[in-house]
Amino acid sequence: MNQVPLKQRTFEDFAVGESFTLGSVQMKEQEMIGFATQFDPQRFHVDPAAAADTMYGGLIASGWHTGSLMMRLSAEGFLGEYCLGAAGLSELSWPAPVRVGDTLTLRIEILGKRESASKPNLGFIELKNEMLNQNGYVALRTVGTMLIARRTRDLPS
Repeated sequence: MNQVPLKQRTFEDFAVGESFTLGSVQMKEQEMIGFATQFDPQRFHVDPAAAADTMYGGLIASGWHTGSLMMRLSAEGFLGEYCLGAAGLSELSWPAPVRVGDTLTLRIEILGKRESASKPNLGFIELKNEMLNQNGYVALRTVGTMLIARRTRDLPS
C-alpha cells in the first residue's frame, strides 16, 4: 500500500488498478439553477416547472456543472504540485441525471501509465473519474490522461 499522500505523488507513486474515493458534494437547487442560467440555460436546468414537462420529469443539473464539481473535488483531494495538467480526454459521458438533493462522490481509478518518450522528466497517467450519486449510479464519467512529473532521482543520467 502506497503511503505517499495523493497530492504529493509523482509518476512512480501511482499503480495501475489503484482507486481512490474522494470528497462529496450535495446538489442544491439554487446553485444548479445559477450555474445553468449562466452557462447552460436549457429549460430542464433552469426552470423547475418547465422541467417537470420534459422527459426528466423535473429539474436536473447541467452536465457541465457536474463536471465543474468533479474538477473541484479532484483539485482539493487529488491533484498536487506534480500534476502538470490534462493531456487529453478520451471519454466524457453523463449516464444518469443529477437531481436536487443528490450527493455526488468522486471516485478515481488509475487505468494505465507510460513514461514520456520525448521528455524523460514526465509521465502520462490514464485515469477514470466517476461522480457517483448516493445510490451508486454514475452521473458523470470521464477517461483522460494526466501529465505528471517523475522523480529526478529515477531518471537516467
